[in-house]
Amino acid sequence: MASPDDVSTARRPRLTVLSGPSGVGKSTVVAHIREAHPEVWLSVSATTRKPRPGEIHGVHYYFVDDAEFDRMIEAGEFLEWAEFAGSRYGTPRQPVLEKLAAGVPTLLEIDLQGARQVREAMPEALLVFLAPPSWDELVRRLVGRGTEPPDVIQRRLEAAEAELAAEKEFDVTLVNTSVEDVVRKLLALMHVS
Repeated sequence: MASPDDVSTARRPRLTVLSGPSGVGKSTVVAHIREAHPEVWLSVSATTRKPRPGEIHGVHYYFVDDAEFDRMIEAGEFLEWAEFAGSRYGTPRQPVLEKLAAGVPTLLEIDLQGARQVREAMPEALLVFLAPPSWDELVRRLVGRGTEPPDVIQRRLEAAEAELAAEKEFDVTLVNTSVEDVVRKLLALMHVS
C-alpha cells in the first residue's frame, strides 16, 4: 500500500496545449491522437463560429451564439477565450480541472491568444507550438481546404504571420512534416505510451 508521501509525489499529468497557425494541421494531429489513444482527453471548445461540414455539436465544438458566449465569459466559465477570424473560441474551465485532478492526460488545441492566457492561468502547462514546414506549404494548406471564403483565408494568413513570430513563447516546437512523427513526439511529451 502506498504511503501518503508516495501518492503526493506520483507524477500527475499536466495540461498540454497544442497551438500554431491555422492550416498547420493541429486538427489532423489531434484526430490521430484521439483514434490511437482514447485515454488522452481533448477539451471541446465553445465557439460562435458556424459549423463546418461534418462537425458535430458537443464533439468538435460547442456551437453557441454571442449571447451565450457573453454569459459564459461573465460567469468565469472559460480557462481561456479569444476572438479569431471574426469568431470567438473558448475552453470551458471546469472539465479541464476535473480531468487533470483525475489524472487524465489532457490536451487543448487552441490559438496563440488562448495559449498565452493558459500560460498566465496555469504556468505549469506545457505549451507546444506546431509549425509548418514552410510558409508556402501553410498557404497551400489553408487555400486547399476550400472551407472558407477568400476574406477569411486572408485574415487567417495575416494572423499566421503573427503566430509564427510568437513561436519562441512556447516550451517546445514540432514541425509538421509528418503527422505520424508529430503524434509520436507529442505523446512522448505527454508521457503517454
